[in-house]
Amino acid sequence: MLMTDLIAKKRDGGELSTEEIAFMIEGYTKGEIADYQMSAMCMAILFRGMNDRETLDLTMAMMHSGETIDLSAIAGIKADKHSTGGVGDKTSLILCPMVAACGVKIAKMSGRGLGHTGGTLDKLESFPGFNISIGQRRFIDNVNAIGLSIIGQTADIVPADKKLYALRDVTGTVPSIPLIVSSIMSKKLASGADVIVLDVKCGSGAFMKTEAQARELAEGLTRIGRLAGRRCAAVITDMDQPLGCAVGNAIEVREAISVLKGETKGDLLELCLTLGSCILTEGGLAETTEQARALLQEAVDSGEALKKLAELVAAQDGSAADVYDPVRLPSAPVQLEALSEQSGYVRHIEAEKVGLVSMHLGGGRATKESDIDLAVGLFLHKKVGDRVEKGESLATIHASTPEKAEEAARLLRACYELSDTPVERPAFIKALVH
Repeated sequence: MLMTDLIAKKRDGGELSTEEIAFMIEGYTKGEIADYQMSAMCMAILFRGMNDRETLDLTMAMMHSGETIDLSAIAGIKADKHSTGGVGDKTSLILCPMVAACGVKIAKMSGRGLGHTGGTLDKLESFPGFNISIGQRRFIDNVNAIGLSIIGQTADIVPADKKLYALRDVTGTVPSIPLIVSSIMSKKLASGADVIVLDVKCGSGAFMKTEAQARELAEGLTRIGRLAGRRCAAVITDMDQPLGCAVGNAIEVREAISVLKGETKGDLLELCLTLGSCILTEGGLAETTEQARALLQEAVDSGEALKKLAELVAAQDGSAADVYDPVRLPSAPVQLEALSEQSGYVRHIEAEKVGLVSMHLGGGRATKESDIDLAVGLFLHKKVGDRVEKGESLATIHASTPEKAEEAARLLRACYELSDTPVERPAFIKALVH
């Protein structure tokens, strides 16, 4: 079998066999197939596409390129959630404790933030001492004991994806649905969950800019998940503005705790209720969406969801006291209000640019090796549809120096677009895909 033949076959619109796809992924992972040949294949796939059978074979070949996680030692239904990324996305910190309080087991591997999008691991490390590298045995023991654990992805999980993603990033082949689906689902399947729920973002702050693009991706992800024998659902959500109000690490953790305490409602709670109800219904712990939402809301109202977050932090070498008293979390020395220079109604907020403001403050990474400041970021006081008066605060900037705070306030003001006439708030949940 020759890679040149496979490239030509896909270039001409042919269908790659299961054996050909396995040969290609195994050879590339081992370094036997050159980058330039794989980049040619990625471009051929970008233009010619793949059918569901090819995409499933690609996903499974990538999944088996390294270790897979065996969760059979965990009793009960195991669930996982994936977000396609966005600004202010602290969903896992709220959703995982909520569903764990309802009896679902969450054995989750997460990543760090890069660029303008935040990472769950960085947020969790805002709890002093929190250990994301507890080892697989302790990981499983914690899930059995308290119902959830969140750790970092190991280097041995889906090595093919790491090589392939880096290549796609520099060859203009990232926007291929089969390649995106196989990248996401190979990691989710390797992680061993029974139920996989996907939060697919669309809008200016997301990779998928339109709802139509997001739907195509969501349908592809759920189809491949089901073909692989997992229970899957996806929710298409708005990322035309940041999720919630906090953007940063410790700042987002405080907002997540506020939601779990029942103090904060809005889009963040709604997203967690929607994703959580998908998990409970797909996992068989609720018969209807209404019943699932009631169970999740009760977990918040009773304090059980907050207790689960405290148990998670304590089980991974942090202090539960930091959950119940979040003032103990890292705090920036400078707070500055970003005041509006005009009156009007908020028409649009450039979500990606807001994420970049936090990054410039030190709250995000330019490269994987960059150090981040867990305390800095910003908290929005005005979202789309809100009325703003001249001189009123758009957001509070949390910075390490007055100079950085002033520059961030200037950049943040440029993220806002105001209108003279009232603006209708856009629908946050765009669609559910089962």
